This record gives sequence, C-alpha cells and structure tokens, in this order.
Amino acid sequence: MARTVSIGCQDFETLQREGYFYIDKTLFIKEWWEGGDSVTLITRPRRFGKTLNMSMTEQFFSVEYAGRGDLFEKLAVWKEEKYRKLQGTYPVISLSLASIKDTSYETARRKICHILTSLYSKHRFLLEEEVLDEKEKDFFASVSIDMDDVTATLALHELSGYLSRYYGKKVIILLDEYDTPMQEAYVNGYWAELVSFTRSMFNAAFKTNPYLERAIMTGITRVSRESIFSDLNNMKVVTTTSDAYADCFGFTEEEVFQALDEFEMADRRQEVKKWYDGFTFGSKTDMYNPWSILNYLDAGKLGIYWANSSSNSLAGKLIREASPDIKQEFEELLLGQSIVTPIDEQTVYGELDGNEEGIWSLLLASGYLKVLHYEEDWDSIDAPNYELTLTNREVKRMFCTMVRGWFQKSRREYNGFIKALLEDDLKTMNYYMNKVALATFSTFDTGNKPSEAAEPERFYHGFILGLLVELSDTVKAALQQIEKKKYETLLTEKGIPKKRIRKYGFAFSGKQVLIGKE
Repeated sequence: MARTVSIGCQDFETLQREGYFYIDKTLFIKEWWEGGDSVTLITRPRRFGKTLNMSMTEQFFSVEYAGRGDLFEKLAVWKEEKYRKLQGTYPVISLSLASIKDTSYETARRKICHILTSLYSKHRFLLEEEVLDEKEKDFFASVSIDMDDVTATLALHELSGYLSRYYGKKVIILLDEYDTPMQEAYVNGYWAELVSFTRSMFNAAFKTNPYLERAIMTGITRVSRESIFSDLNNMKVVTTTSDAYADCFGFTEEEVFQALDEFEMADRRQEVKKWYDGFTFGSKTDMYNPWSILNYLDAGKLGIYWANSSSNSLAGKLIREASPDIKQEFEELLLGQSIVTPIDEQTVYGELDGNEEGIWSLLLASGYLKVLHYEEDWDSIDAPNYELTLTNREVKRMFCTMVRGWFQKSRREYNGFIKALLEDDLKTMNYYMNKVALATFSTFDTGNKPSEAAEPERFYHGFILGLLVELSDTVKAALQQIEKKKYETLLTEKGIPKKRIRKYGFAFSGKQVLIGKE
C-alpha cells in the first residue's frame, strides 16, 4: 500500500513518526560531516527540500534529540556505528529567514530581531544555570524586538558562547533561506540597508566565532562575497553547478520512478519525465523537483505545481524591466531554443540594473533555466559561457502564463486590434493599438496610468496631429526594413499569395503608437 503524501510537511520528525512518504536523504549528513568544512553554503531552487534537510540535520545532531535514534534507525545514515554515536551530541542553533518578505527595511529588520528573540526565549534555561555572569545576563535580557544593531548582530555569536560553555562543546549553526530577505530587499528598494545589517551579523556568527563547530547556510542564490560575505573566507560554496551534494536535494529519476511504482503509476513515467525532468546539479542530470512530484503523486494528474508554488515576482521584474536584447533572448527561450551567455554565479543584486547578464545567472540559480553545455577558458579572465534553455515544460507553461498576465488588462483592446487588422482597417488599428499601449506599458513602469481617450475619433485625430511629424519617418523606416529584410519571404514560401500579405510599420514613442501601411 502506498504511503500517505503529506503536502508541505517540512518537519523530519513528523514525517518519520507518521510514516508519511519520504525519500531517504540522510546520507547528506555523512557527506557533509566527512567534508569537514567550517561553513557550508548550499544553493538550490525553492521547494527542493532544503528546509526538510535542515530539519533532518538538526534532529540528527541536536542534544535536544539525544536518544532519538528511532527517527533514523531505518535510514541509510544509521548503518554506520560512527554516526549512530554522533546522534544527539551537539548544541544546535537553528533558524530560518524564509518569512522575511517585507516591503520595508524597518519591518524586515524587526522580523529578524523577532526571530533572534525567539531563539533566546527558547534558551532561557541558561539564565537559571550558573553559566552566565551579570554582564552576560544583561546582554541576554537586552535581546528583544526593539534591540539596537550592535545587540542584534552579535546575538548569534553570544548565544553560541553561552551554549558552548553550558554543554562543553562547540555549536552547530543552521541558517535556512538566508537570502529570502535579500531578494525582497532588492525588489522593494532597501538592498543597501539590509546588506549592512546582515554583513555584520554573518561575520560575527560565522567568521569571528570561536564557539562554532560547523555551520550550514541554505538559499536560492549565492549572494556575492563583496556584498554580505566580506571576510568570510572560511566558507565552502556549493551552487547548482557544483558536484557536491548533487543528489541530496531533489529527487533522482530512479527515486521518482520507484515512487510511481509504489503509487501504481508506472505507466506514467514518460508523462512525468516530459513535464518535470530537467534539473541539473553539477554533472548530475535528470533531477526532479520534489514539490511537483509529491503533488503529482497526491493528485494523480499533471499540474503546474512547483512553478506556481510561490511568488515569481523577482523573475517577472527582471524580465519585464529588461532591455530589448534580453526580452528577445527570453522570447527565444519560450520558443524552445537555447541562448549562450556568460554566467557569474555570484549574484550582486545591487548591480543587476547595470549588468543585465546577471539576470540569466539568477534565473539559473532559481531553477528556471538549465545548463546544456558550458565552456571554461582558464586562459581568459572572463566568466565561462553557458548554453541555457528553459528547465522543463512546467517552467515554460509558468512563464507563458506570467507573460499573458502582463497583457491581461488590454485583452479586449487586443482583440479589437486583431479584428481591425483582419479587416485592414488602419484607423481602428491605430486606435486599439494605442489603447493596448496605454494599458500595457503601465505594467512596465511605476508611473500613474495615463487617462484614456473619451472616444475613438477624438483619440485618433489628436494622436495623429500630435505625433505625425515625430513618428512618420519612423513608420517609413519600419516599412523600408520590411522590404530590405524580405520578411514576406517566409510567408510566400509557405504558399501564401502575395495579394494576401499586407505590410505595416509600427512606430513607438513612449506609450504612444503610430501604425502606417505601405
């Protein structure tokens, strides 16, 4: 009988206690521990099991789960005595920044302070033990939602010291979704303020912390060292192009097919592969997003599960506001083609506006793109060139839906334009195209939506009178381009008679359009 799929459960203990569907990823613990790295940063797309793996790691090492070998005894890591003896032997500080999705720095900072305050409340027993001196007790008491920057940025460092002294052992720090606030800060315009705050906190917790045994940080992107990881040179960085932990996050094809067998869906392997396969980590291909697979097993049918599981606002913002060249490359991707571009995996959010190639790096890290091929030239100082394409059919469907959404407000006008085009009604085409432009272009900027014309006749003539001189030369140039590049050839080669082919030139000035005809 197939196990129950628990959608959204990210607590390892609950999955094991209730016997819910779970694919064994406990060998991550062994691989990480034997790697010996002081601080490990692992980036993976959202919904790839990062939080569940952090929960698993916490419950394996934490003294709070001492004697809980029952959680692991049926899993791969428990086969070695060395690891059975490690279970429940370290003080662990575990926190997540996944909930920091705010539109202002003040609110984001306050929420981070709330998370730190909750950690201190969890360890209030330290105040009752003979562990802290009076100054340390004062610092403990000063940790609050309203604490100053000095207290907040030192909170993890100081708590590490208290726990290390109490247990006689250095601590393990697990920080999940470290970059969620970074993405929101970029989208909402408070990047510089948040960087300054988090840089101080991370430096104190992970660099200048003598009480730290090891640490893991997870996120979607590798935010550049220059921005928040300055001086943090003891960090092992594992990105989507790294071979380390390649099969520890996400499901392999073998695991997916075994799951389909368990749920008596073996005949649907190719359907699932066609829609959800495509993720690549390092040299490990044919990786699947757990969220899509779990929802497919639960619902028993295809759906856009992962791509619609959370906000795609950052991806949408970057593409929507990008240059024409970027939009053209994005169009090629939607058509099933690939693009070749340099990739620098260190994301510098503050520079994305001036370095648009960073868009592709971000979309690759986020799982929307996959690597088909890359070439590393060690004699060059430039970043390697990557051949990229959309990850799979689910991602393509998500992007198509997103783009349609940008134009949804002008659907009626668009239909009117198409009708006018089919009837070769140039006057009405101009009217409706300008309606489309007014509605659509406002989606691509932050200005107020312009007022609309009261009636077609006045709108059309006012537009022509105002723009005829400025735009008529542009229309003429567009028509000349049609002739020069022989755009009609593609149609005539398909057998379409020349008399059925019409040629129009479009000229744009801001949100206004003029259409001319040969």
